[in-house]
Amino acid sequence: MIGIVSHADDLHTTEVVRHLDALGASHVLLDTGHAPRSVSLTSTQDSGGWHADWVDTSPDGVAAVDATSLRAVWWRRPQPFVVHDDVRSPQDRGFAVGEIAAAVAGLWSCLPATWVNDPDRDEAGSRKMWQLQVAARLGLRVPRTCMTNDPARAREFLHREPGRVIFKPFGGTPATWRETRPVREADLDLLESVRYAPVIFQEAVAGSDVRVTIVGTQVFAAELRTEESGYAYDFRVDTHHCPTAAHDLPAPVSAGLLRLMEVLGLWYGAVDLRCTPEGDYVFLEINPAGQWLFVEYATGQPIAAALAALLARLDREEDAGTTRRRAWRAGTG
Repeated sequence: MIGIVSHADDLHTTEVVRHLDALGASHVLLDTGHAPRSVSLTSTQDSGGWHADWVDTSPDGVAAVDATSLRAVWWRRPQPFVVHDDVRSPQDRGFAVGEIAAAVAGLWSCLPATWVNDPDRDEAGSRKMWQLQVAARLGLRVPRTCMTNDPARAREFLHREPGRVIFKPFGGTPATWRETRPVREADLDLLESVRYAPVIFQEAVAGSDVRVTIVGTQVFAAELRTEESGYAYDFRVDTHHCPTAAHDLPAPVSAGLLRLMEVLGLWYGAVDLRCTPEGDYVFLEINPAGQWLFVEYATGQPIAAALAALLARLDREEDAGTTRRRAWRAGTG
C-alpha cells in the first residue's frame, strides 16, 4: 500500500491520487495535522516483531492503517501537529508536541517502505549551502555566493561583484515567505540588519529560468521567461503571466542533475537553473518538495502521472524498498 503524508486540500496530492486510482494502486492519506488530536498511534515490539497502527477518527481521516503494510510513502506536505484543547499551559502543549513528534518520527524510521523522499534526506537536501557544494563538486556551474550574518562580509561580497547581486532567504513558512530580490541602492543602508539572521547573496545570473522537475530517472524541463512576467527575479511571484514552455535540456546537464539526485538520495526534486545568453546552465537550487502543477498545466508534461507511476512501482518492489532506504541512511546509496 502507498502512504501519502499530506492533507486533503493539497492540489498536488489530489492530482496524484487521481492517477493512482486510475492505476488501481491502493493508497492512504496520513495527515499529521490530525495528530494527536484525532489520531491514535500505537507501536508494539515483542517476540513477534514490530507492529504499528495509525487510526484517524477525523471526518476526512482514515479509519485504521496497519503501518507494516506500507511499501511506498510520498512525503508531500506534512502538517503541523495539533494538540488537544484540554492541554492548556504553553509548557504542557510544548511537551505534547515534542512527544507526538518523537513518536511519529519513530514510526517513519520503522516503516518497511521506500520514501519519495525519505524525510531525513529531504531535510538534508533542502540545505542550500550543501546543495551548492555538491552541485559544484559534480561539475555543475553554480553562481558566486556568500551566505553570511556578518555585515562587513556582505559589503565585501557586494563590492567585489562586477554586476548585479540578488538576495534571498534560506527558507520560510507561508507567513514569512520572501521572494528573491535584487540588491538595490536603498538596501545598502539595511546591511547591518543581516547580523540578526543570515542572508544568501548571489551574483545575478543573466538569462532565462529553467525549471527541471525530476521524478525517478525522468527529467521534465521547462523554460520560464520571467522577463515577460510581472517580476523578473522570481517566477513564483507571477506564474500566471510568465510564459512557460517545454525545454530541451542538454544530455550532459540532465546527467549531472540525475547524479545530484543520486548523491542527495532523492527520488523527486524540482531544480531551478538559469540558462545564460551563451547557452550555459547555472544551478541555483533544488527543492526536494517543489511544486510542479503550474509547469504541467502550461506544458502538458505528465509529471503527476509519472509520480503516481513511480509510487505504484515502488509499492510493488517490496524488498528493494527497505534495502535502498537503509543504504541511503548509511550514506552508501
